[in-house]
Amino acid sequence: MTKPPEKSKIVRKLRCAVYTRKSSEEGLEQEFNSLHAQREACEAYIASQRSEGWVLVRDQYDDGGISGGTLERPGLKRLLEDIEDGLVDVVVVYKIDRLSRSLADFAKLVEVFDRNGVTFVSVTQSFNTTTSMGRLTLNILLSFAQFEREVTAERIRDKVAASRKKGMWMGGVPPYGYRVENRKLLVDEEAAGHVRWIFAHFLEIGSGTELAREITKRGIRTPRGNRIDKKYIYRMLSNRAYIGEAVHKGDSYPGEHDAIIDRETWDRVHAILQESSRKRAARTRAETPALLKGLLFGPDGAAFSPTHTRKGGRLYRYYVSQTVLKHGAGSCPIGRVPAGEIEAAVFDQLRAVFRQPEIVAGTWKAARAHADDISEAEARAALQQLDLLWDELFPAEQSRIVALLVERVDIGTDGLNVGLRVDGLSSLAREMLAGGVGEAA
Repeated sequence: MTKPPEKSKIVRKLRCAVYTRKSSEEGLEQEFNSLHAQREACEAYIASQRSEGWVLVRDQYDDGGISGGTLERPGLKRLLEDIEDGLVDVVVVYKIDRLSRSLADFAKLVEVFDRNGVTFVSVTQSFNTTTSMGRLTLNILLSFAQFEREVTAERIRDKVAASRKKGMWMGGVPPYGYRVENRKLLVDEEAAGHVRWIFAHFLEIGSGTELAREITKRGIRTPRGNRIDKKYIYRMLSNRAYIGEAVHKGDSYPGEHDAIIDRETWDRVHAILQESSRKRAARTRAETPALLKGLLFGPDGAAFSPTHTRKGGRLYRYYVSQTVLKHGAGSCPIGRVPAGEIEAAVFDQLRAVFRQPEIVAGTWKAARAHADDISEAEARAALQQLDLLWDELFPAEQSRIVALLVERVDIGTDGLNVGLRVDGLSSLAREMLAGGVGEAA
């Protein structure tokens, strides 16, 4: 029985591009110059590899009179563009230095080659990345290139560190309140006035959320015209450039620029910032009493009014029924309730609402009824986010949200019933998506 003839091996065609370069223009006018000699040697090498599927591309990539110390070469750029377009498989040069004399630049070119599956051949140096030995040699060269890049980066870092220690401005976006001239920070008096007001007003209210609202009302915006939000404010309050310092890796040095904020104001602001948001909220809670004023009603339909008393220097807050105030104790089954307990119970019910899918669906429908483009998923995400933020909000912010969400609260002997404003839920969801509600800190 005769064996069937073996199938001939299919050789993949490899498109080869020849790149030539000559540093000086001397001799380029000759009929046969150095570029021609390089190309002739490369084409002969490609022809010798015809059995491996190598074929020469028609385009010629030549750079005459251009140094190999730069990548800004017309012929090289065209070659790289064709490589990115998938038109080249192998780059062939006469010598490696024809492609680049810089190890760092050579490493950049190899990155482009590798990204596009292109190999590299030097015909006079037996350098061929299609072979294992060629790839080993290439890795050695790239290791030196990496070493060169790291040494250069260290020099730059050392120079930046030395300059910052001298208080010099080393570039980037200047802090709000400053402008850059001749590589120096100069005070912009108009913007600096806004910075001083922001620091002073934060000392008064201690809340980034409330301060952001005040800034918006005043029409103050960043140099690029963006709204100044809470995060931007806290970056400003922590930027030591405002007290005339330059910072490098956490260490501060006297700067060459003038300060906008005095040291006393800075220290007072940071004494507030060092407190946790929860402590600040607890300290100011007594300043915003009666969160349920006008919303709380007893079993007989009478409204509850806020009141308080002091014992031993401590403040105790209550809600008292109007029936009791008019007719005395015993005239209402629930005459007086501790303010903290009833407010906490209402808060708990509100937070439970944020987690209920049917409430979220109702919010979404209400928003759609008002021709809003908010989606149900966005409404759900917004209310869930508020659930996570609730404990961090200042009492004034909590009070505003309660007024927005709650229509009335009925308290009876059998429990508590919170009536919601569905349109308020949708408004709150839109506000959350717009970034109008933030943490207290």
